[in-house]
Parts: sequence; structure tokens; C-alpha cells
Amino acid sequence: MKVSRKELVEQAIRFRSPERVPVVFWNRDQEEGDVLLYHLALGCPGDGTPNAWNWSENEWGYRLVSLGDGTMGHPVAPFYPDLPHAKEIKIPTLRESERMSAVPGFLENCGDRYRLASLDLSGFTVYTLLRGYENALQDFLIHPEGFAALMDRIMAFECDLMRMAARCGFHGIHFADDWGTQSGLMISPGMWRRLFKPRYARQFALARELGLHTWFHCCGNFDLIMDDFHEIGVDVLNISQPNVIDVAAVGQRLRGRQCFLLPISYQTVSILGTPAEIHAEARRLYDLLGAPTGGFIGYVEEYSVMGMPAENYRACGDAFRRL
Repeated sequence: MKVSRKELVEQAIRFRSPERVPVVFWNRDQEEGDVLLYHLALGCPGDGTPNAWNWSENEWGYRLVSLGDGTMGHPVAPFYPDLPHAKEIKIPTLRESERMSAVPGFLENCGDRYRLASLDLSGFTVYTLLRGYENALQDFLIHPEGFAALMDRIMAFECDLMRMAARCGFHGIHFADDWGTQSGLMISPGMWRRLFKPRYARQFALARELGLHTWFHCCGNFDLIMDDFHEIGVDVLNISQPNVIDVAAVGQRLRGRQCFLLPISYQTVSILGTPAEIHAEARRLYDLLGAPTGGFIGYVEEYSVMGMPAENYRACGDAFRRL
């Protein structure tokens, strides 16, 4: 019997020998892939036209100002310039009927595809947008109790959204929380393990209880904590910038044990390369991280905003389909 696209994705995640590499189309043409994405956030970045003031506002209250270049914009001022007391934290309301109003049409459109609910920007990234990046890093040491109060409320709210997604029949939950710069982690691995690893572990454990796979996106070079993510139960680890990471070294440690989601680098090959070079890079990444039994999902994102030619965008999809 021919397996469904949902089953194909699950086979890749669970190392059950999928007949081909699943492919995710992220920001356009999702129907061409094996996964469809549903946004759980209200006021998620890039979800529509900015208002007359040229900014969009998330339900947590932070604002991203449009640059007019097709990106999600950038924050210009923290929502909490002073760290709030616990009772002053403004937690968004769940508004389940509004938040999930598009689910029936989404499910009908999914067909046999894998259904992925996204928190959009999540976790510490939300914290930095609420506090400002410099304030956020100082809070770890100067205001540890205030940091814990705000961080835990962000993650608790995300857990409520996860429960909502599970009730609506989704198969996975997507986190987007960047930890890497171009050259390494934003904070020391020891501090990350002390402050964030236990918090993520609790979220991922809840996802397992709810029957959801965890998909975790991270930009930059976060090599030093990839094994930690594997240890606490990430099902699909999105290495968003493979060009800044020693992929061979990661494969030596985690190939055959961890399922990866990778693009053709949208800083290098997919922007400046030829279709032949794109195909060769897809094969290289697969050979280093994929196993005969699975563990690899291709990721395609249209990045004309960064100079990606239309031909290269098409080549990225073709390259993963050929694996």
C-alpha cells in the first residue's frame, strides 16, 4: 500500500525507512510539500500588511517595524523597558475560537499531509522582544527572579497553545527560538543548560504526552547544544544555517539518531550557486546527516528578499525531491 504523506514524514522522524525524503515548503507553495503549517500566534510576524504606522503588533505587545523589504521587520523598543513584577506581566488570553477558527478549512486542505502547528517566534526570542536584547542578557545575572517569572509565563502560555493544537488534531508543534550567532552561541553552554535546558525539557515532555512531535528551529551556530536538544527529546531539529556549522562533525555524533530539517544555505549556495551546485549541496547534506532508515527532511524557503533567483528556488525543491 502507498503510504500517506503524513506517514512518510513520521517514517523519517522515527527512522522507519521512508521511500523518499520528505520535503517542507515553508513560506510559499506549501501544497507542493508533505507538511502544511498552521500559525497559532495572533499577530505573528509577517502575517499581513503593516498598519498605517508601518508596524505590526504581536499579542504579547511587542512591535516589529517594517523595513519595506519583505522581511518580518525588526524591534525598535522593548515592551517592558523595566522588568515587570510577576503580577504585572500581561499574559495573552487564549481566545481559542478566534485562534483556531481557520482550522476546519486548514484540515480540509491538508488531505493526507502532515499537520504542523507553529508557535511562530517562541521562548527566549519572545523574551528578547519584550525586554530588548541587551536587557534580556543582563536579566540572567542581575534579575534572576524577574527573568524566571517572565520566562516561565511565556513558556506556560506556549504549553496552553500546545494543548489546543493537540485537541485540534495536529501532528507536531513547531518552536522558533534562535540561539546561535554566525560563530557560536549567544551565551555559554553552561548557562544555557542551567537556565533553559530544563525549561525546554518540560515543554518537550508535555508534547510527547499530548502525542505531538517537537520541531525546533534555530538560526546560527548552535553546535555546542545540539546534543542537548537530542537528549531532551527534540524530534526534528532544524539547522537553519548549515553554512556556519560543521555538518560533518554533527553527523558523526547524531546521524541515525536525530532527525534533521535542513535548507540549502540561504546565505550562500541557494543565493549564489547554480542549480547543479544546489543539487550537489542537497546530496552532501543528506549524505552527512541522513541515514538509510531516515532522519532527514528537506526544507525549501523562497528568499528573493536576499537575492535568491526564481530558478534557484525551484532548484531547491527539485534537489530534495531527487534524493
